[in-house]
Amino acid sequence: MSKPTSPTQMQDLSATLVSLIANIAPSVVSVHSNRSRSTGFAWRPGLIVTADEALSEEGELAVTFGGQTITAQLVGRDPTTDIAVLRVDRSELRPIQLATSVVAPGVLVTAVGAEESTPTAAFGVVSRATGPWRSLRGGEIDARIELDLRLRRTAEGGLVLDMTGQAVGMAVFGPRRRVLVIPSATIERVAPKLESQGRVARGYLGLGLQPVAIDGSDGSGTMVMSVDPHGPGAQAGIHQGDILISWNGEPIPHVQSLLRALGPESVGQTVALALSRTGQTQQVSLTITERAVS
Repeated sequence: MSKPTSPTQMQDLSATLVSLIANIAPSVVSVHSNRSRSTGFAWRPGLIVTADEALSEEGELAVTFGGQTITAQLVGRDPTTDIAVLRVDRSELRPIQLATSVVAPGVLVTAVGAEESTPTAAFGVVSRATGPWRSLRGGEIDARIELDLRLRRTAEGGLVLDMTGQAVGMAVFGPRRRVLVIPSATIERVAPKLESQGRVARGYLGLGLQPVAIDGSDGSGTMVMSVDPHGPGAQAGIHQGDILISWNGEPIPHVQSLLRALGPESVGQTVALALSRTGQTQQVSLTITERAVS
């Protein structure tokens, strides 16, 4: 039978949390976006990382820290990984050192946010930690980390710390308000591209697609419902009503798997597509272009 936790141990844990939050607070800011409020953190001098989903599509941006509110400019955003970068004309914000250490289920964590000039905290545990995954929008996330804690809406975009004070990533909301972590490794991979280019390149086919069963087969294909007349699909000779059967010789199990192949590395690649048109199989070559900035 294990010994009960002593009051002294709980006091020590509480003191540790207070110290961690106080240490990280100078790097955390409140982000104002139209009528939305969230959190961001100093990533590099003059640059703030925050959750893209929490930002409004239009309107002015501002951040609050140290009792003052200043204007911020959007540098770049990537909805697929939920990362956005803002620029502020302040040098006193202290950039945080992100840790690339791997967390495991059971690790105690604290999500640190900000409301105006006041830090907020949520204490919980890593409930699940697995390998790399792709978001519903096709973004490559280096690890899937789920937290069991209650996160304030204004704390989305805040830092997630382990009990040693290392910042393991950014807290965001997933489906059904499940709290997820965008790992430090993903931030360090995506944010530099946003700083230099304002976006992360994505492959574009110029095709509207829908799954369809293939007659006389147990398999399935993907029907072309629309074609961008200026897109790579049209240039490859693909028509509305064509059924895509394979991609570089591999079957296309569903539309999502095809879309997941359109990551940054796909831009400029030429792929071999097999398609069915009026019952006849044809082969075409398609060169993937970059998705146009909306």
